[in-house]
Amino acid sequence: MRIALNKAHFPVTVLGPGRRLGLWLQGCSIHCPNCVSQDTWPFDRGRETTVAAILTWARKVSGDQLDGVTISGGEPFDQPKALGALLAALSHWRESIGGDFDVLAYSGYALSRLQEKHPRLLAQLDALIPEPYVDTLPRTHLWRGSANQPLIPLSPRGKARYAPYLEQKASADSRMQSWFDGERLWVVGIPDRGDMATLEAEAGARGLTLKDVSWR
Repeated sequence: MRIALNKAHFPVTVLGPGRRLGLWLQGCSIHCPNCVSQDTWPFDRGRETTVAAILTWARKVSGDQLDGVTISGGEPFDQPKALGALLAALSHWRESIGGDFDVLAYSGYALSRLQEKHPRLLAQLDALIPEPYVDTLPRTHLWRGSANQPLIPLSPRGKARYAPYLEQKASADSRMQSWFDGERLWVVGIPDRGDMATLEAEAGARGLTLKDVSWR
């Protein structure tokens, strides 16, 4: 099964508990104003790979040792068939190694829409953070960009793992992580208002010019 993927990283530590695989799918029809991942909006077939290739990479980089998988985007539910294949593959991987990692997905769609249109996909997730990002609302809770976004455990595993975090407030040290690969600066997480402008200014002060940034 082919799936459009923007990027993948391990370990991600700011989008769910523990050391996680982060998968950002390519393509989004929602376009929340001031989204920091606008590079994931276009439905770009040049970004396609296969679910099998993602799993091969995931097992290699993690050594089958991970606490969870976070799927974001883009809008994962804009690729429902591919998302279903990915979730099935992750479940098979977890069972094959006797693992207990959880799968968390983000979506800009309302929970009611997802429950109506994609109940089978929700049944394959351990937790979900739905609802559109609203730039005029504050960032209040851990792993969420705006105050309207809930954290919803969906499985027994998800309820056990996420119970301590449902009402946990966001903090400065839980916002973002970054790394530089020699050519590109990668930043993942949930930035607060003004964080990206601060990052750009600090890069400039060090003689670095950020081109083709994801947030505009």
